Amino acid sequence: MGLLILASATATKAQDNKVPFMTKNFPASGVKSIESTTSGGNISVSGTAGGEATVEVFIQSGNSRKQYTNDEIQKKLNDEWELTVALEGQKLVARAKRKKNFNNWNNSLSISFKITSPKNTNTTLTTSGGNISLNSLQGSQDFTTSGGNLNIDQVSGKLKGRTSGGNINVKNASEYLDLVTSGGNIDAESCSGEIKLSTSGGNVMLSQLKGNIDATTSGGSVKGESISGELEAHTSGGNIRLSDLACSVTASTSGGSIDVSIKEAVKFVKLSNSGGNIDLQLPANKGYDLHVSGSKVKTQNLSNFKGDVEEDEIDGVVNGGGIAVNVRASSGRVSVALK
Repeated sequence: MGLLILASATATKAQDNKVPFMTKNFPASGVKSIESTTSGGNISVSGTAGGEATVEVFIQSGNSRKQYTNDEIQKKLNDEWELTVALEGQKLVARAKRKKNFNNWNNSLSISFKITSPKNTNTTLTTSGGNISLNSLQGSQDFTTSGGNLNIDQVSGKLKGRTSGGNINVKNASEYLDLVTSGGNIDAESCSGEIKLSTSGGNVMLSQLKGNIDATTSGGSVKGESISGELEAHTSGGNIRLSDLACSVTASTSGGSIDVSIKEAVKFVKLSNSGGNIDLQLPANKGYDLHVSGSKVKTQNLSNFKGDVEEDEIDGVVNGGGIAVNVRASSGRVSVALK
């Protein structure tokens, strides 16, 4: 298909990656969605209240030891790439695709897109090697990278993001979040709604979240604070540290320790540990149904209790009963404190 541009597009020096190789503007009123794809570069989309949507194209050598002049870049684009920056109906398209007969990866280009659009815009974004950033958007966002990070700020709607090897940083997002990384860390801050976070090899950090939160890691730790609603936190091999909770909580680990501090107990508490210790702090003067077991069980300020207390088990009610508290450590100790 070759290189598709408008006659009014502007080209500048490409040696400096901070300067776009090409910039194109479109009427913002005509943009309802964005589709962007590139093989080796970054994609960023930011919402704006301005009257124009803009696509900036940044091009540099895919080989850090090699630089190209603008003329060399233009020739490589013509010979090796299909570059499309256009408005197709109400869909803004920014696409960089290698031609099928291209096989010289050492001399390839890295093509990135920086897009501004109306805030109410749906996106479908894909890159095989770069980062994806979303800012100040509302709508449905579907984005995937094989090797980069995902960065999300001030985005509401339905978000589905995937990265195979990068970190995920999300803040000020709301409604529905489904974010997965195979090898990186996740940091979520000041978000609300239905939140699903998963990593196979990294840590999960949670702060100031509200809603139904499901946070899972296979090989790292989970740390959270200032969470309300309902929380599930699971790890196969790390520690769990949760504080300042005002939520129902379910947490489990197979190989680390669990430390949970609850300022406002809601509905239930369920903690399980196959190989380590559990420390739980609950607010006093509330009613609880306690079912606690471990290699050794220790309590603090357990008053107005009725039931059975053994060295390795507690089964009974506090203040007449109420919130279900189930704590089990298969081979570790358990400490429950009411403060």
